[in-house]
Amino acid sequence: MPKKTASLSSSFRDPSGFLFSRDDVLYRQINREYQPIYEKLNSSGLYAALIKKGWLIPHDEVDNIEPEKKDTAYKIIRPEKIGFISYPYEWSFSQLKDAALLTLKIQELAIDKGLTLKDASAYNIQFYKGKPVLIDTLSFDDYEDGKPWDAYRQFCQHFLAPLALMAKVDIRLNQLMRVYIDGIPLDMASKLLPWSTRLNLGLFTHIHVHANAQKKYSESHDKASGDARVSKTGLLGLVDNLRSTVKGLEWKPQGTEWADYYDITNYSSDAFEQKKNLVKSFVQKTGGGIIWDMGANTGEFSRPVSDFGSVVSFDIDPAAVEKNYRQVKSAKETNILPLVLDLTNPSGGIGWANKERDSLASRGPADVVLALALIHHICISNNVPLENFAEYLRTLGKNLVIEFVPKEDSQVQILLATRKDIFPNYTLEGFEEAFTKSFEIVNKMPVEGSLRVLYLMKSKDNI
Repeated sequence: MPKKTASLSSSFRDPSGFLFSRDDVLYRQINREYQPIYEKLNSSGLYAALIKKGWLIPHDEVDNIEPEKKDTAYKIIRPEKIGFISYPYEWSFSQLKDAALLTLKIQELAIDKGLTLKDASAYNIQFYKGKPVLIDTLSFDDYEDGKPWDAYRQFCQHFLAPLALMAKVDIRLNQLMRVYIDGIPLDMASKLLPWSTRLNLGLFTHIHVHANAQKKYSESHDKASGDARVSKTGLLGLVDNLRSTVKGLEWKPQGTEWADYYDITNYSSDAFEQKKNLVKSFVQKTGGGIIWDMGANTGEFSRPVSDFGSVVSFDIDPAAVEKNYRQVKSAKETNILPLVLDLTNPSGGIGWANKERDSLASRGPADVVLALALIHHICISNNVPLENFAEYLRTLGKNLVIEFVPKEDSQVQILLATRKDIFPNYTLEGFEEAFTKSFEIVNKMPVEGSLRVLYLMKSKDNI
């Protein structure tokens, strides 16, 4: 049988090498032109130090894999597999902040070993086992004494500008990263930030002054900026100043719709625990694996099922996701990845040819999808027909644990209090009729102390 091979469109820009998959195993080809840097990465001790600290994804060198492009190949490596690839516009504030601080720590260590980060893309960082990690082994270059940091502007656009906008203007401005895949332009960030940020020396220097300098040099075509000399001490000082500026940015998760949802839920404590046990038993029956919790809030139901696999814990509310991630950090949870996602407008394929960053659906299918206390928000608040919701969930996962919330439920009554009821098919019978076109019902159980019903379903694509 011929081997199934695919090049990954996310790595086509780098002449040092590229990613490809073969029989669903990920490999990275290192090109001959990168050989001296790769050898220095190892001989300097930088690779070993990064692996020991958990800052770089480890890899194995493989000799029995034929290169994708023989004429340019130097070596093939097999990186350790990351279960789910996420993007900066899906991260909470603290996730982006932790990714920024990791990038600076890696740059500082690289300089000490005679190397430097040639780029500082947020897309080179992933969250693995609860922590940020660099995934691009080819991100390094030789450090040249006196040379400025080539990735300085990229760091400011990918990390500092969105963090400042999230902290100082509106937490939702991280979504600008969906539009500006190469980072938020500094001139835009400078205009959007309040005047008071000019009193912050770090933000004034790295965003406002930096934006003006970019404009000046682009208009004058002045080459002087490329001739600037920066000592090693000065470069380390820049890294330290960036770190202080990033650390000084704070955002407190409060005042949003769902961050305190479980404090006001209409469940009794007994009903809440019974629902948890039901969800756990349904997920266990599927065999677990990769679990997507599509309306996870702060992760109350992600945690019980994390015993059965790795959980991607999605929610639309950045405050809820922030609280979830802080819990992941404090408890050192390795099987839960909190992410921001609007299910009515999920992450699409973007970048070059709309393939550089994958859509949500193309990163699946998950083994199990959880859709708990979600259906009324999708089908009533957002007017999505039941059948359409079922069809989309079918593309996301092989098994589905879904909670039907009837019109008589107090939470649905709140939604219907300010609008006309135009949902005649939103009944238990209508729900089952719509969903059995895409799924087979495996089990259904009432949630005690409520009017809700929990279902375990299997996608008809998986039967």
